[in-house]
Amino acid sequence: MNDLQLTPDGRLRHLLTLDGLPAPLLRQLLDQAELLRPHAHAGTGARTRHPGRTCCTLFFEPSTRTRSSFQLAATRLGMDVLNFDVATSSTKKGESALDTLKTIEAMGVDVFVIRHASDGAVAELAAGANPGTRVINAGDGRAAHPTQGLLDMLTLRQHKGDDFSALKVLVAGDVLHSRVARSDLHALRALGCGEIRVCGPANLLPDASELAGCRVLQDFDEAVAGVDAVIMLRLQRERMEQGLVPSLEGYYRDFGLSPERLARAAPDAIVMHPGPMNRGIEIDGFVADGPQSVILQQAANGVPVRMAAIDLLLGADSR
Repeated sequence: MNDLQLTPDGRLRHLLTLDGLPAPLLRQLLDQAELLRPHAHAGTGARTRHPGRTCCTLFFEPSTRTRSSFQLAATRLGMDVLNFDVATSSTKKGESALDTLKTIEAMGVDVFVIRHASDGAVAELAAGANPGTRVINAGDGRAAHPTQGLLDMLTLRQHKGDDFSALKVLVAGDVLHSRVARSDLHALRALGCGEIRVCGPANLLPDASELAGCRVLQDFDEAVAGVDAVIMLRLQRERMEQGLVPSLEGYYRDFGLSPERLARAAPDAIVMHPGPMNRGIEIDGFVADGPQSVILQQAANGVPVRMAAIDLLLGADSR
């Protein structure tokens, strides 16, 4: 995959996954996001970076948060933004996803931000794009959501510092269906996190090969004890077969983050969630809105992280 997403000299060509991405490049993305953060919401300071360039959000799967964040990021960089609505496109008439991309590409699009329901679909589209076109994976199936992983790492770094080796981080819930979890785990490993814990029902955990280097626990009380950060995951009922969770009440009882459970973590532990949240299922509303929650900061960090990704991709363009 890195042969596709990196140039021969190690710069970003596409951003498709955090799996195998070198730690220095991850840190460069985080540093660039921090640099651009003052301009992410003020609106004008970065608009001279890429004027005249065009970004297309090509979403084959519904999204509100990610798509809006990318739209703002591209606009803040001075780009024109094209939002392609697949629901009303020719894909409904049988046109392939690659034909759709190539048609829009011919109109002069520089960066495609693509979301797709199938694992690996965004990489396939990137492989078919012109050499000067850049592609960002905005989430594909269960495989990856690299910019969400980056914004999670940025939020974690802002609160806990740059030394990830000193941290204990828990990723909890429906790991099996979560592309966010996979990107978070890829990033935490690359950045040298001291201890990565994973907790969830046994039938909602992926194969052991995907959890290499993690401490896997079934007891949520044990898993949360002493951690510096808890990354809760949404129970993705739309992606799972019936019966994987016998009851929502039982799920919250065994794997929901309540105030009592959070009290077992380190006193200054932070609570994270990629959203949207199922309150009262994977997280208590008092925890989600409480003083240790950084969930809204995660959402805010999405704009500078996505600005950084676009910025570095266009910086790798030799044109």
